[in-house]
Amino acid sequence: MTIAACIQMASGPNIGANLLEAERLIEEAVSQQARLVVLPENFALMGKTEQDKVRHREKEGGGAIQTFLSEQSARHGIWLVGGTLPMVAHDENKVRATCLVFNDKGEQAARYDKIHLFDVQLIDSNEQYTESETIEPGDQVVVVDTPFGRMGVAVCYDLRFPELFRQQLEAGMELLVLPSAFTAITGRAHWEVLVRARAIENLCYVIAPDQGGYHLSGRETYGHSMIVDPWGTVLNRLSRGPGVVCADIDLGLLNSARRNFPSIQHRRLQCLNKPS
Repeated sequence: MTIAACIQMASGPNIGANLLEAERLIEEAVSQQARLVVLPENFALMGKTEQDKVRHREKEGGGAIQTFLSEQSARHGIWLVGGTLPMVAHDENKVRATCLVFNDKGEQAARYDKIHLFDVQLIDSNEQYTESETIEPGDQVVVVDTPFGRMGVAVCYDLRFPELFRQQLEAGMELLVLPSAFTAITGRAHWEVLVRARAIENLCYVIAPDQGGYHLSGRETYGHSMIVDPWGTVLNRLSRGPGVVCADIDLGLLNSARRNFPSIQHRRLQCLNKPS
């Protein structure tokens, strides 16, 4: 078994302050023997405006946020999933919302660019989000080999598109990391049921860190970071505020569940598109 950890934060517009908080929480996770640590979406920057992230975008292979992730993973000897950070896009007025995975030597092991963009209006609160104005979507499904199993990577709004996870399953996914920043309203309505549904239907672990609190932009995020097992059981969670959620990842339990309840083999409709 391996201990995995979700990091929950309430990030703001100061990258340095956010990285210091992330460092503190990573150390807390490591003190609980975590070997896989997953940061939330926008862990390094939740700007006052959507344009803030464009001003702080990084080129792959260099930048303060990437250096931080590499140094932290190497220092602690952990696999570290870097939530999302703003990376250079083809459009100079946009970013890629990129989730980077670093191995225990501080080397980049995988990159996933968020595919589904959150362009919605929440009638109950009059909130409006248009991620496509500043984010360029990715187009690659990502599953990476780790010492803890085949790991799929997705981000926040991706959670609502089960076909993405079926493609990851076709590529051998055994656990899913899902850095997020769910709004308070959508979180109360849908967060837990969607996270647990993705675990149940794919018979996989889901490690789902979320932003959780109030942000200087006026946004409120839901929190309730959780780790869910392949049977849909919530192993651990944190409701609000910064903190760490740890739980065991047991591939023996996963394999037993898939063997005794072989719903994956019972499928009759297959995804036509395969991940690269």
